[in-house]
Amino acid sequence: MTVEEIRDALRKAGLEIKDESRLPNNTGTQIQLKNGAIVNCFDTGKYNLQGKNQDVVAKALSFQSDGFTPPVCSVTSGKVFVVYGHDTAVRTELEAMLRRWGLDPIILDQLPSEGATLIEKLEKYYPNVGFAVVLATPDDEAFPKGKPDEKRYRARQNVVLELGLLLAHLGRSKVAILLKDQDIMERPSDIQGLIYIPFKTDLTKEAGLLLAKEMASQGYNIDVKKV
Repeated sequence: MTVEEIRDALRKAGLEIKDESRLPNNTGTQIQLKNGAIVNCFDTGKYNLQGKNQDVVAKALSFQSDGFTPPVCSVTSGKVFVVYGHDTAVRTELEAMLRRWGLDPIILDQLPSEGATLIEKLEKYYPNVGFAVVLATPDDEAFPKGKPDEKRYRARQNVVLELGLLLAHLGRSKVAILLKDQDIMERPSDIQGLIYIPFKTDLTKEAGLLLAKEMASQGYNIDVKKV
C-alpha cells in the first residue's frame, strides 16, 4: 500500500492523523494518529504498526486491501531494544545470542544521552526498532508493609519503568519479558497478554526458541539453526 492509500483508509475509518514525518533512515513515512497508534509506511509498499490501538488501525487497513489482512512485513533493520537490571552476565548472554541471530541489540542505558531524557532517547530510536526484550531478574527484595515473611524478589524499578514505556510505544505483541527464577520472582506486571519467557540461571535453548518464535512472528528473519 502507498502512503496515499493508507491515509485514505485511515480517514475513511474515522481515524484522525496527528502528525506525519519521514522515518529517520529515510525509508518511508511515519503517520502518528490521535488515538496513539503509529503506522510506519515504507517506500517498498509495506507497513507495520506500533503504539496503542493497533487492532482498529489494522482492521481499517485490511479493508483497504480487499478484506485481507496484510502479512507482517520483514524487519529490515534487525534492531532490538534490550532492557536489563543488575544481572550483567545474563545481559551479556542475551546480547551474544541476539548477535548470533544476526540482530543488532540496542541497550537503552548504553545509548549516548546527548542531554536527552530516557523517554526522549526511546522516542528517537523506536521508529527503527520493531521488538524489545526485557530481562526481569531478581535484583531487589520487597514485601507488603508489615509483612516481611511475604518477601519476594523483583526487577529493579528502572526496568519496570522502561518496560511500561516500551509497551506503550511498541504494543504487547512486540515486547517479550525474560523472567529469571520465576518461582521466587514477583512479576513486573499483572497485565494480561504479556509475553513471559521463564528461565533459570542461564538462558536455555528452550527459552531462546520461544523468543525467536515471538520475534519471527513480528517480522524478524531468524535462522533457527543459529538458535
